[in-house]
Amino acid sequence: MENLIIFTSCDLAKITNHRSGEIKFGEKMLTIPKNENPDTYLQTCEAKYVLLGIPEDIGVRANLGRPGTRSAWQNALKSIANLQHNRFCKGNRILILGEIDVAAHMKEAEDIDYQKIENRLKLSKLVEKIDKDVTHIVGKIVKAGKIPIIIGGGHNNAYGNIKGTALAKGKPINAINFDAHSDFRILEGRHSGNGFSYAYEEGFLKKYFIFGLHESYTSKSVLDLIKKTEQRVKFNTYDSIKISQEKNFSHELKEALNHVKSDCFGLEIDLDSLPNVASSAMTMSGFSVEEVRHFIYFFGKNQNAAYLHICEGAPDLAEEKNKHLVGKLIAYLVTDFVKANYIEN
Repeated sequence: MENLIIFTSCDLAKITNHRSGEIKFGEKMLTIPKNENPDTYLQTCEAKYVLLGIPEDIGVRANLGRPGTRSAWQNALKSIANLQHNRFCKGNRILILGEIDVAAHMKEAEDIDYQKIENRLKLSKLVEKIDKDVTHIVGKIVKAGKIPIIIGGGHNNAYGNIKGTALAKGKPINAINFDAHSDFRILEGRHSGNGFSYAYEEGFLKKYFIFGLHESYTSKSVLDLIKKTEQRVKFNTYDSIKISQEKNFSHELKEALNHVKSDCFGLEIDLDSLPNVASSAMTMSGFSVEEVRHFIYFFGKNQNAAYLHICEGAPDLAEEKNKHLVGKLIAYLVTDFVKANYIEN
């Protein structure tokens, strides 16, 4: 696979903390064996879930956001490797494939002042290059009959996840997005705020549900655009569920599932929807960690769940002594999905 840095057994051993009397995920998770063809191993290995990292924040910069999402992948891997392998969740259900090689793009982006709006086009062009790699590798994973779990980067990568899955399936797919923002903004060049609108416009996204929009941070133009496509694009708001309590969280889960479950759907989780989690658009108000964990479990149980994407977490923006907590949260979300979705053959 082009532009993929394969994660090796040696890499895994370095981040696994061995302890007498315990078995860690890092001792059981699979990696691509040395001299083995990655495509062949993907198709034949026992693991159902494939971890893929995207250590970039170019899409966030192109959206005039705070960089830092590049660090989520490595941060999360350390936490995942040190989970307990037991009867509740087993490490050998997961293959760590590796990370998309974005080093050259990141280096180029470092020299671009992302706070100047006139530089957005330069950054958008770099996002398009990453789009191609995400599309290609996610498509390979899905075509091999596996379920990708994509970690890191900005929400711009939803586009490649959707397109890659749709191409592998041979038809458009649906998506459910747990997010404070729609990421359904105008087609003004690729960035973290329009991954879903590009996928929709290009015919890769069929139905879309945004769960938990923050009313005060959603523009009139986006609401007008959603209204024009209301048969295919639906949403609820965080405010209506948790503040005015006009709607019920459990009922809304069912409504959202009814909208997307008829076809394969991607499960998108934006960590900036959770209070006090270090992210590019950190919030003080939002759903709880327990609610997002239940959300993932609820949708993960459906056998049309085609992938999980956890994005926008930015450990680099956390307090120094608490940087590991973003990775620990991601580890919880990954295992919640695997526990819900896994069926013994």
